[in-house]
Amino acid sequence: MDTCITDVLPGARDEGGPVGLDDQAAHLLRRAHQRASAIYLGLLSEHQLTPAQYFAMARLHERGELSQNRLGRLAAMDPATIQGVMRRLGERGYIERTPDASDRRRMVLRLTRDGRSLIGRLLAESERVNEAVLEPLDEAQRAVFLSLLRRLV
Repeated sequence: MDTCITDVLPGARDEGGPVGLDDQAAHLLRRAHQRASAIYLGLLSEHQLTPAQYFAMARLHERGELSQNRLGRLAAMDPATIQGVMRRLGERGYIERTPDASDRRRMVLRLTRDGRSLIGRLLAESERVNEAVLEPLDEAQRAVFLSLLRRLV
């Protein structure tokens, strides 16, 4: 006996039918992103940080001293975005920028004491946020979902 996707996944459409908005990957990813961003903003808003600022600080915490270019690549931000993020974090005293000793044209970034303190507290709370984002899924679904997301990015 043949099994089709509609037998396995409730709500799945029959093959050959029109693709509705609720079946489009880009739309569903956008909706999932909105949900995850709203949950993260709950954590970050009291510290007046954007998700981009949080993720840049988390990468600096994780990797240590980095060039602005390398941090931008690791945080998945284009050069103009990472420059603005670093400028604002520098103005708030969370990062410091110094010229690279081997290449004075390149800026090296590191977290300040205040930056390390803040990101340490936020990372401790991030497990709660991650749990809230994944709450609708059971453990097996979470593993599959995260694996599939990693393949997409």
